[in-house]
Amino acid sequence: MILDELLNKDKLSKEEIIFLLNLNGRKDKEKFFARADELRLADCGDGIEIRGIVKFSNYCNQNCLYCSYREDNYKLARYRMSPDEIIHTAQTISNLGIGKIILQSGEDHFFDTDIIAYIIFQIKQLTKVNLTLSLGERRFDEYRTWKIAGADRYILKHKTANPNHYAEYHAGGKLADRISQLRFLKTIGYQIGSGNIVGLPLQTIEDIADDILLFDELKTDVITIGQFIPSLNTPYQKKTSGDPELLQKTIAAARLVMKNTHISISAEPDSLDEVYGGTGLYSGADVIMPDLTPPDQNENHRFFRRGKKIDEGTIEKTVRIQKSIAALGRKIV
Repeated sequence: MILDELLNKDKLSKEEIIFLLNLNGRKDKEKFFARADELRLADCGDGIEIRGIVKFSNYCNQNCLYCSYREDNYKLARYRMSPDEIIHTAQTISNLGIGKIILQSGEDHFFDTDIIAYIIFQIKQLTKVNLTLSLGERRFDEYRTWKIAGADRYILKHKTANPNHYAEYHAGGKLADRISQLRFLKTIGYQIGSGNIVGLPLQTIEDIADDILLFDELKTDVITIGQFIPSLNTPYQKKTSGDPELLQKTIAAARLVMKNTHISISAEPDSLDEVYGGTGLYSGADVIMPDLTPPDQNENHRFFRRGKKIDEGTIEKTVRIQKSIAALGRKIV
């Protein structure tokens, strides 16, 4: 295949995506990443969009093999923020100029339909933020209620487009069910987001190509591409981490296929310059999703109960991420 022709095609086949993901030559990879960045600039502009994540609960009734939140991880210190803490944190983030917030948790049904609806309604009344939910698979009637309450987006990552691997990772879960949920969310007016994990055990390059094609098929409004990092006290804790370069290639290939779709990366305030300054943000990504959850003294996910401490932790994280973006010579949009 001729690389220059592929980089300028309107539509790529699975075989062509695989070819790009397998590129090895330094000059070829540089050309690939530069083209993805060029498309990002043309279709999404030169700004970086911040979507602050508030991880309000790490309780989960699922047992995914790769996730530290899994129900059988009895060594994990569990926490739940109160509704008022969640609302207050969202206000703090909004007051710092961040207009998009993601409320994220494990599949924690303690936060039932009404509690989540209350949180959404209060945040929308008190701020002008665009509000995304990332709460795992829930009932269709809950999705409707939360949309009426004011939610704008819903992120439900498919993790892998390989149905056999999906069942392996998710204790017999069905990929078709997750795709059905994403389609339903779109029909009732949500902007939808999905995502995959690069480097999961069993994964092949062909699987990653299928992930990208599934993004395109679903017409997702935002894509989150993450790297597999083994989590302690999970069945995959001794597995090898995903390859950062393959992550970069996946971001770039997704940009070539999806062109004007938002592509996001997770980023901690201290890692943005070091990790992402020369990779994801210059290979097609245009959104970062820093964790702006209020920290505690011991960094063990138990939260301060006083508003002042919540403010201090969230403000510190936000200011650091804003400075990191400025250091890259980019602006926040």
